[in-house]
Amino acid sequence: MENASALEKIIDLAKQLPLRDKVRLIERVAPEIERELEASESITRKSLRGLWRDLDISEREIDEARREMWAGFPREDL
Repeated sequence: MENASALEKIIDLAKQLPLRDKVRLIERVAPEIERELEASESITRKSLRGLWRDLDISEREIDEARREMWAGFPREDL
């Protein structure tokens, strides 16, 4: 909650600035935000390929699951 109140104080202060200073504030803060965004986007993601590799599911089990999922379709209350 401290961050939220600090943010509100900063916003209130920024609102009191003249237009020219608001523009300068944005010009100084925007590059920092861009750098942080680029750094967060560069996180490598783990591939999901082979996620089910060690799972042994038969076609019969898949068919049974499908029948259970679709048993109530179409529903009358929709």
